[in-house]
Amino acid sequence: MAMLTKHDILRGLTKLDAMAKEASVIVDLSIYGGAALAIAFNIRHATRDVDAVVRGNPDFVRQAAAKIAKEEGWPDDWLNDGVKGFTSGNEQMQLMVGFEASTSGGLRIHIPTPQYLFAMKCMAMRPEGIDGSHDISDIKALAVAADIKSAEDALALVSSFYPASRIPPKVMFGVEEIMEQLAASRACKSEEAPEQSRTAKKARKI
Repeated sequence: MAMLTKHDILRGLTKLDAMAKEASVIVDLSIYGGAALAIAFNIRHATRDVDAVVRGNPDFVRQAAAKIAKEEGWPDDWLNDGVKGFTSGNEQMQLMVGFEASTSGGLRIHIPTPQYLFAMKCMAMRPEGIDGSHDISDIKALAVAADIKSAEDALALVSSFYPASRIPPKVMFGVEEIMEQLAASRACKSEEAPEQSRTAKKARKI
């Protein structure tokens, strides 16, 4: 299927918001994954679908999403709840500006904090490129956004959202490897900076 860009997603959500207002229905929609990275963090340019959990009026949302899919030529499951298995019982969400709804109706969009989305991505971790996965690059970008510097901090953060019994060894090993790669990248950049400064000074003297 064709990828949904940030503008595609926002257009679909704006249509859903307008339909909810017209029907005087309040819809609470929590958006995760690549869609959240695109519309809230500008980390992704596009995604295959919108991972979301409806918290209010699910029947209305199903019908409205189907209508939008038909209008846009999108798959029926462009908005789906496949992410449910990765949500935490200790969610950390924030209301998205521009989608606050009102007492008379509309769409309220809730987005994970970068810390929570980082933990979710770690739990869902797949090798880069498998089934179109961007999990590894997303985790690296979210680690920077959430200012996570070490594997210890990263694993402690994941554990603050998910019980240890739910965190498989592959996630722990994967997180350690990713954080080591980020630390090596930071060290490389810090070594390059003085050299670039010296080169610049020499160029000015010449």
